[in-house]
Amino acid sequence: MDEQRSKPEDERPIDPEYRVFPKSWGPEYIAAGEVRFRLWASGIETLNLRLIDEEVPMTAMGDGWWELLATNIAPGTPYAFVLPDGTHVPDPAGRALEKDVHGPSLVVDPTAYRWKAGAWRGRPWSEAVVYEIHVGTFTDEGTFAAAAARLPALADLGVTLIELMPVAAFGGERGWGYDGVLLYTPHPSYGSPDDMKAFIDAAHGLGLMVMLDVVYNHLGLDGNHLQVYAPDLFMAEGTPWGPRPDVSRKPMRDLLLENALYWLEEFTFDGLRIDAADRIEDADSEEHFVEELALLIRKTLPGRHVHLVVEDSRNITALHERSEDNAVRLYDAVWNDGYHHLIHAWATGEHSGHFKVFADNFWPRIAKTLASGFAIQGELIEGKGDALVGEPSGHLSPVTFINFLQNHDQIGNRGRGDRLWSLIDPDLAERLMVILLLAPQIPLLFMGDEFRSRGRFFFFSDYPENLDQNAPEDRLREARAFGTQDLQLRELRDPNDLDTFIASKLDWREAEAERGMESRTVCRDLLDKRKRHLMPLLADVGGGVGHVLMAEEGRLAIDWQLGEHRWQLRANFGDEATTLPPVHGATIHVMPPNAHADIRDLSRFPARSLIVACG
Repeated sequence: MDEQRSKPEDERPIDPEYRVFPKSWGPEYIAAGEVRFRLWASGIETLNLRLIDEEVPMTAMGDGWWELLATNIAPGTPYAFVLPDGTHVPDPAGRALEKDVHGPSLVVDPTAYRWKAGAWRGRPWSEAVVYEIHVGTFTDEGTFAAAAARLPALADLGVTLIELMPVAAFGGERGWGYDGVLLYTPHPSYGSPDDMKAFIDAAHGLGLMVMLDVVYNHLGLDGNHLQVYAPDLFMAEGTPWGPRPDVSRKPMRDLLLENALYWLEEFTFDGLRIDAADRIEDADSEEHFVEELALLIRKTLPGRHVHLVVEDSRNITALHERSEDNAVRLYDAVWNDGYHHLIHAWATGEHSGHFKVFADNFWPRIAKTLASGFAIQGELIEGKGDALVGEPSGHLSPVTFINFLQNHDQIGNRGRGDRLWSLIDPDLAERLMVILLLAPQIPLLFMGDEFRSRGRFFFFSDYPENLDQNAPEDRLREARAFGTQDLQLRELRDPNDLDTFIASKLDWREAEAERGMESRTVCRDLLDKRKRHLMPLLADVGGGVGHVLMAEEGRLAIDWQLGEHRWQLRANFGDEATTLPPVHGATIHVMPPNAHADIRDLSRFPARSLIVACG
């Protein structure tokens, strides 16, 4: 054991067949029946490991680490760490749980699953069409296995990347997942680690990438036992959702960095979305955690298409600057909230809360966003102080920006859980979908968008009664910030009520109804056109390609120079016919279909019409 421990971690062999790599934290399944258990716990004099019904003392290895090498341990064996006061806690880097986050972890043989799509190396980011799902509400069963059964239909639709909302184990049976406390453990309600691998394997077999949403800016409140025996790994000031990890402390930094590699290596995820990257504080480190994370992944996983995305409200470009050869250095893309806010504020007339700043000057702003990225690129914003918000982003590739008409946040935080499709008319919905799916930015659909589901998606949870979180007044304030100013306290659903969770499940009967089938046909047609005509032009596209020709009341004319081809969008959202700059080349899509001759021959755009062309 001493000889193996003395060998540097980065020199230890990695078996590429099973994609399991040694970690500082968590159990190391060395051989059949032989497991090394490790835990970092500061300020304690003794630590035991409970294996089945026996407690065994662990050895202090120095620098806060405790270790025990156990033999004759079968997969499925329950284990827990026993603190000096007798408290039993699960492994913060364990792979599975016996029941929930307050009970024992389970030993898992990470090499047991046999991959069917073992040769998969991913797809280029330029081919991404993102489809965000919540595993627990995507199907009635709410499991990885049930979700896998829906994958062929998504591949047929033209989706190329499934993005999972967080799956790290959290307190209770149900929740959004952004309050995870056991970051290496798939939530038990969704299935086992091998069930999750089978889901990813099935996706890869269909040519679908899979991305995981990970949360490193805070840990949840229910079941965060790590804070009990390692309080110095957290910052003094937490967040409303839970304590903030101190990523400047090496044990915590390693826990999170290794977690990212764990998902990408052991589960063969094709990428990660870093939740609220702008809220990860790391001012004292030589290299910010968010930057080190990306560089480590790029270094460790060459030869695969691994895609990294951030949620970051600052509208900054540093994380997305490319190398001289146009290669991604750190992060492939960023969720472009400003695009959503602009579209939502204009289409619904909701101009309060988050949408207030987007209520004015809509047409120049939406044109700028489509042509050059961020909606805010260096402005003074009310309530944001004297500093300019955002940075010019036109020099970045358009595929740096992930655009969407809604996502889990924009629906679930509204209080009523209402989707955009229930707030606007079908004709406008289709035009907005055309622009989303046929613009050079990367499009994201939230589950059900393809058939324009009008089903509700609420914030739901399963918190203990004594947990002081998500007070009704706070949720009402949040809902009003997301546009529902007329919402009253009495209307709010209890997120802990099981019926709130059940009401949030996607109703697939909508997809089979006439309206749903028509919407899905439109979506499939648009994604087919994106695949055949637009994706090839995005393969190595750089920045500075978007040009605004016109952005006036109800009228948009934008060109993107994609290599030797000019991709063109013209749209008349007004109720009267108008003239727009002409398009040249092949028509990719036009609506309404009978407007084609007028648009091409006379540049005369009927009311509520648009065309996408490529010349």
